[in-house]
Amino acid sequence: MELNVNLCGISLDNPVIPASGTFGYGYEYAEIYDINCLGTFSFKGTTREPRFGNPPPRIAECEGGMINAVGLQNPGVEKVIAEELPKLKKCFHKPVMANVSGFSVEDYAYTCEKLDKEEQVGWLEVNVSCPNVHGGGMSFGTQPEAAAEVTRAVKAVTHKPVIVKLSPNVTDIVSIAKACEDAGADGISLINTMLGMRINLNTRNPVIANKMGGFSGPAIFPVALRMVYQVSQAVTIPVVGMGGVSSAEDVIEMMLAGATAVEVGAANLINPFACRDILRDLPVAMKKYHIENLKEIIGGAHEWVRT
Repeated sequence: MELNVNLCGISLDNPVIPASGTFGYGYEYAEIYDINCLGTFSFKGTTREPRFGNPPPRIAECEGGMINAVGLQNPGVEKVIAEELPKLKKCFHKPVMANVSGFSVEDYAYTCEKLDKEEQVGWLEVNVSCPNVHGGGMSFGTQPEAAAEVTRAVKAVTHKPVIVKLSPNVTDIVSIAKACEDAGADGISLINTMLGMRINLNTRNPVIANKMGGFSGPAIFPVALRMVYQVSQAVTIPVVGMGGVSSAEDVIEMMLAGATAVEVGAANLINPFACRDILRDLPVAMKKYHIENLKEIIGGAHEWVRT
């Protein structure tokens, strides 16, 4: 069976990618299993300056998933390059996906230019979709013009593939994806978390200090699948699908919807072996559904016609 795929010109042994914010900088998970079994992974969202993130409580379980408002806590790009990437290099021997966030177009360009020079970085995943920060992230991903502006600025200072990560918290995700493609994006990843909240009935207060946060987990899978299907039909560049993926069958379904590769997020926080287990189960699921080569099923559902 053939599990390998090609993402923006870089070969992956398989399409399974732990999503940013759920896998740290990799070496934490390398303590419990060999993470080189993964296609790649997207490391923790990185910004120009260090960020402490939002005040606690900032993560809460809820039915069908979880809500988080971590707020892009990270040590800043300089420390990521000086401290995190050298540790990562010791345990992961493939190109890694660098996830980047910002609070201005200049922030995005600066951070991406720095990371673009790092040998182990294979792709830049530019996050214009974080719902948990004020004045950054999602504010760039809700309008086609703003998303395109960030894309152009990053492409002007980088040489590696740029994959723009989009928010589901919009009316028309297709127009935003097409604007990014027109601005030079090499790929699109979607979806980031949906904006949600819960209220504690005893305290009568929101369960997290930020009031609202990113809702993720199995409950959002049908929404994510629909958006991947729509976007992959509208653009000619690769799509990375994510949102509630928690099984080998989900990976196959995402690829049929049009995803070239598939990111796994919240499932890693429930079961740290989630991606390893999905990879173990993937050949079994392929055999069950008579799939010999994963590349051949990408977008397969687009060709389906009711008879």
